[in-house]
Amino acid sequence: MTARAAVRSTAKRKPEQQAKSEAIAKARAVAPDVAARIGSTPRTKFRGDADIFGRLVEDHDRHRALLAMIEQTEGKSPDRQRLFRELTKELKAHAAAEEQALWSSVLRDPETTDFARHAIAEHKEIDDMLADLAARDMASSGWLRRFAGLKDEYLHHIREEEQEQFVAAEAHLSATDVRYMRRVFNRRKREEKAAAKIERKIKLKD
Repeated sequence: MTARAAVRSTAKRKPEQQAKSEAIAKARAVAPDVAARIGSTPRTKFRGDADIFGRLVEDHDRHRALLAMIEQTEGKSPDRQRLFRELTKELKAHAAAEEQALWSSVLRDPETTDFARHAIAEHKEIDDMLADLAARDMASSGWLRRFAGLKDEYLHHIREEEQEQFVAAEAHLSATDVRYMRRVFNRRKREEKAAAKIERKIKLKD
């Protein structure tokens, strides 16, 4: 049995639907009156895992819910403002923690360097899109159009991570790696979210 298989046989795994429901509930807590209709999600073998990859997918499902909830709001409503602020802090903290916990190690392996760099580059693109949205009128049709672009970009990014990049990274990590990475991720995310600031800077052309 490989080290990775040993982790899967001893770590407690949540049922996929339970893991997804709990992640959505965390998003719903931000604005309980707003529906979170995320629909079906791309298949991934990691949802519910008690390791770094399961933890990252948990966040992804939370982010899917926040994106869907923002689409249900209107204008400069308190719910839209609150949800966008939460989404921005979540994505910033998640990206920084993921880069330290996972991609910093993966970058050191020549066989996995390229897709780690790709993931990190997309984090920067998403951060730029968040700053652009924060600088614009939330009640305008242009804001909604740009938000739709952010949603498409982010959903593509996390689908690629869950179905390709995490699978490739998993093959190069030991049982010790994946246990340690979850602890690092949780600690770093708490720190990053507490310190996260909303940057407002128009960066995208009309």
